[in-house]
Amino acid sequence: MKVHFFEVEDWERLYLEKKIKDMGLDVDLGFTKEPLDDTNVDLYKDIDVAIVFIYSKLNKDVLSKMQNLKLIITRSTGYDHIDVEYTSKNGITVCNVPGYGNNTVAEYTFALILALARKFKPMIERTSKGIFSRDGLTGIDLMGKTIGVIGAGRIGKHVIRIAYGFGMKILVYDRYKDQELIDKYGAEYVGLEDLLRMSDIVTLHVPYNKSTHHLINKFNIKLMKLDAMLINTSRGPVVEMEAIVQALKEGRLAGGVGLDTFEAEEVLIEEEYLKRDDIPAIKLKKALESFYVLHSENVIVSPHNAYNTKDALYRILDITLDNLKSYLEGNPKNKVEASVNA
Repeated sequence: MKVHFFEVEDWERLYLEKKIKDMGLDVDLGFTKEPLDDTNVDLYKDIDVAIVFIYSKLNKDVLSKMQNLKLIITRSTGYDHIDVEYTSKNGITVCNVPGYGNNTVAEYTFALILALARKFKPMIERTSKGIFSRDGLTGIDLMGKTIGVIGAGRIGKHVIRIAYGFGMKILVYDRYKDQELIDKYGAEYVGLEDLLRMSDIVTLHVPYNKSTHHLINKFNIKLMKLDAMLINTSRGPVVEMEAIVQALKEGRLAGGVGLDTFEAEEVLIEEEYLKRDDIPAIKLKKALESFYVLHSENVIVSPHNAYNTKDALYRILDITLDNLKSYLEGNPKNKVEASVNA
């Protein structure tokens, strides 16, 4: 069976090769640092298993060229980069890696919150130039503030736990109530509009699908407090970039914006994208909006880095190989379906 890993660094390859040998898996291995997409699919159209990361784009056009493909494993929890409707209809199994970075992303969320609350960006920029004035660097305490957590799944629960440790009031917007969060942390479940109105800090921890597209948009963002803080470490299109730009221009979101992911991020992050001359106009527009946001003093933008710790990366690889092994044994783990996005 031909198994090809995409978006793999050298250290990952060494780890994977050793682990696969130790596990006794009889597979024909291939590795590349590049993502799998419409620009290179012809090179890999005969593989049986594609193991990818978030920048591979497995749409219908790509998948239809891979006639031997039986299994896709994405080394991520989200899988909106894969056309799961197509895979479901064509007998291709898709597995993801849930739970590898629950605490990792939650900790990063609070790193962004603390950095904005204590104005790390302007402070570091000034001191690096030898300016040690404290003018304009007055921050805020987190104790006593209200945090609104949108999505109380694996990551959201860890965010709530940390927020409780800071002595914050916790509001939650989610389809399902978790009584343990209410009893243990005093979380209060409210509607989305109420959460936006009442929160000092709003943080998103939801998957990306049709129901969460532009969950925060140029209409409901106006409900937020003028000095509110907005954090997104989930998926870029969950927040409408135009809404953030508009809010900042109007002097809102004065508490700051922390984005680890944003609309059209691939245009700015992916090297291969920068070489292309056919970038869709809408993506280019959103990338330019992101560029504007990037240079705002009270905005921190990072390159989809929340998951990126050594601990989490090794967990990703281990769960990925367990997914591969379980599939080869006829009992695949962590399968995802077209009707469910998590």
